Amino acid sequence: MASAQEKSDLYALDLDGLTWLSAPNAGENDRIEIARLPEGAVALRNPADPQGTVLRYTAAEWVAFVRGARDGEFEYLQPR
Repeated sequence: MASAQEKSDLYALDLDGLTWLSAPNAGENDRIEIARLPEGAVALRNPADPQGTVLRYTAAEWVAFVRGARDGEFEYLQPR
């Protein structure tokens, strides 16, 4: 888990000029955008509200999430 200082540093970053990416096949209403931050961190936002809340994750948090998604750790959250 990230330290309070690491998270504080991430949220202090200026996000102007970032390149935001989304999955190429994602629909307008069901996608997120991701931008790379320094040291492997990432930022996530809702493209329908680009001035709204931007979540930020350290490199370690992002790697843990991606590995968990790849390995099926979140399958139980899928609608049935």
